[in-house]
Amino acid sequence: MTTFTVALVLVVATAGLLRWRRPAWYWMTFGVTLASLRVLVRYASVMDACGLTVPPSRWRLALARLTNRPVPAPRPPRILRFRPTRTGLVLRLGLRPGQDAFDVAAASDRLRHSFSMYGVTSREVRSGVVEVRMTGYDVLKRVQMPAKVDTRPMRVPVALREDGSVHYRDYRAVPHALTLGATESGKSVYQRNLVAGLAPMDVALVGIDCKQGVELFPLARRFSALADNPDTAADLLDALVSRMEGVYQLIRAEQRITSAVADAEIAADIWDLPDHLRPVPVVVLVDEVAELALFASKEEEKRRDRIITALVRLAQLGRAAGIYLEICGQRFGSELGKGITMLRAQLTGRTAHRVNDETSANMAFGDISPDAVLAAIQIPAELRGLAIAGDSTGGWHRIRAPHTSLRQAVNTCNRHADRTPALPELAPYRPELAGTTEAPVRLSKAAPVTA
Repeated sequence: MTTFTVALVLVVATAGLLRWRRPAWYWMTFGVTLASLRVLVRYASVMDACGLTVPPSRWRLALARLTNRPVPAPRPPRILRFRPTRTGLVLRLGLRPGQDAFDVAAASDRLRHSFSMYGVTSREVRSGVVEVRMTGYDVLKRVQMPAKVDTRPMRVPVALREDGSVHYRDYRAVPHALTLGATESGKSVYQRNLVAGLAPMDVALVGIDCKQGVELFPLARRFSALADNPDTAADLLDALVSRMEGVYQLIRAEQRITSAVADAEIAADIWDLPDHLRPVPVVVLVDEVAELALFASKEEEKRRDRIITALVRLAQLGRAAGIYLEICGQRFGSELGKGITMLRAQLTGRTAHRVNDETSANMAFGDISPDAVLAAIQIPAELRGLAIAGDSTGGWHRIRAPHTSLRQAVNTCNRHADRTPALPELAPYRPELAGTTEAPVRLSKAAPVTA
């Protein structure tokens, strides 16, 4: 008996220590079993207490009266599938007649408390079927991406969602995106994860970093073109517009619209072209869009209008030509001048890190979801990298990208530098790397000594 007591105490102490220091390990060893038993045992009573049951049907009541049996109990949704995961539990529920997916979504917080889980989210899979995802611990506190992710062309796993699933940046589904965030909110880490995820793919990266290139130029070996000032950015964007027009001419020449060709083979964008004719897709990363929109003189105003016009044209027409925009900034509203709201309307994907005011959150989600605005302004300053991601459908999620240092991102880009395509239209803007190791950078705060 003494041996059993000692063993039990050791197991309980180990479970407590793991739950405190390594929540993921605790969940995989002890938590998943305890949570599964708790959910299955309490399921019927919890659903009844949360108002997710329906009264028995008339024929069941009639049958009970005829057979002199007790009145049947209210029925909860059927459990169609029960699946433990590395972060929680997934229940697929079949709704009863009269129930709605909104009823389950409205009761998510009550389900979280009743089942003693960290978080509960739900989504409608199809008519009458709802998937409820429960997380056993705070997966966003210490982000650990799963070892196996669903990788496809132009689809990058960049962050982890609060329900434990992977958040993907899918350029084929959402061509253009806007990322907002205050200083030290985690915007740069999100961008590094994006570049590191795109580096192994057959894609051309084009960067515009008006902070003298401090964010993107360390990754220059994987970039086909880079601009570090508004003047160069204006010329680079004009070159991208010219490339877009050339790609459209190629699509027109290879459209295959004769009567002898099946409708499914008619080309309308680069992905319908044969592999040997398909131009390489281009992802344009703008690090701070406000630097492109601000001006202080008439000449700078002309340059600004030229830049915004080119960005709007790329956002409106670039998708079929395989040109995708990834625009980042601290603010992105009408105060940046004409054309900005037109550009924002074309940016389907929206991601907002911590912002300093509600107006900034409205710039990202005001025309999509008021709930996402409220969630964005509630992000605490100590949780760098935590963000709200949404799209034009009104759906949104809390996400957090894994911490990727600049050195890690640079190593990834250098490892895949051989994949950097040489685009003739962008050749003048290809970063020059020959002199990067010959001129050491002074790290002293003192002013350099001049002869």
